[in-house]
Amino acid sequence: MGLPLRMENLHAPTIPSGPTSGPARNGTHTSGLTLAQLQAKKDNLEAEIRALGGVLDSHGVDMNTRLLTPDGFPRADLDVAQIRTTRSRIIYLKNDHKALMAVIEKHIHEHFARLAENGPEDEPMANGSSSTAEFPSSSEPQVLSPPFAKVNSVVAASPAESAGLKAGDQIRVFGYVNITNHDELKRVAECVQGNEGQAVLVKVSRAVSGSSRKQELTLTLTPRRNWGGRGLLGCHILPL
Repeated sequence: MGLPLRMENLHAPTIPSGPTSGPARNGTHTSGLTLAQLQAKKDNLEAEIRALGGVLDSHGVDMNTRLLTPDGFPRADLDVAQIRTTRSRIIYLKNDHKALMAVIEKHIHEHFARLAENGPEDEPMANGSSSTAEFPSSSEPQVLSPPFAKVNSVVAASPAESAGLKAGDQIRVFGYVNITNHDELKRVAECVQGNEGQAVLVKVSRAVSGSSRKQELTLTLTPRRNWGGRGLLGCHILPL
């Protein structure tokens, strides 16, 4: 008996290219955000797309590689399920990126339209101040993203130890991953796999010994193999 499933479409992405993933999944909600915040979202989307491309590269495939044998069965040499999931995620993110770029373009047009209408009012003043709220200065205090994970243990001589991670550190940002999109740490694993051999920015909050204060640190972690232990990091991370 033949298989009841329509196997001829197994190589295609599961998700059609039309809809975006929406605010709940990727944090693409843009209402009320400044241009700088929109730019940060764009950078995060592009970083995740690059990491997912790295996941496909690790399987030796791209968005168009067929996942079926000539006789119509799934290829045994590939992790078909992961590849299809990764492709679907890339499609979602690319649609989100396209929608976000349209919002950024609108913000830029509105900004220069206000400059043209108001003249020098929105230009920087002689004392260095500016009435333009769209472009916050780098001296403004940064809003810390809440932690979403905790480092449970770190192996000696591992990439995690070399980066400066310590047991007890609370992770606020891991590459493009934060509290809004970590998906029970699945995105962290995805980020690690897609950035093997490349530096990943990690922001952590560390308790100061003998004090209630916490120290905010920005570390650079490079996932790699052949460091003498298991995995690419050499640490155990738990969700908060």
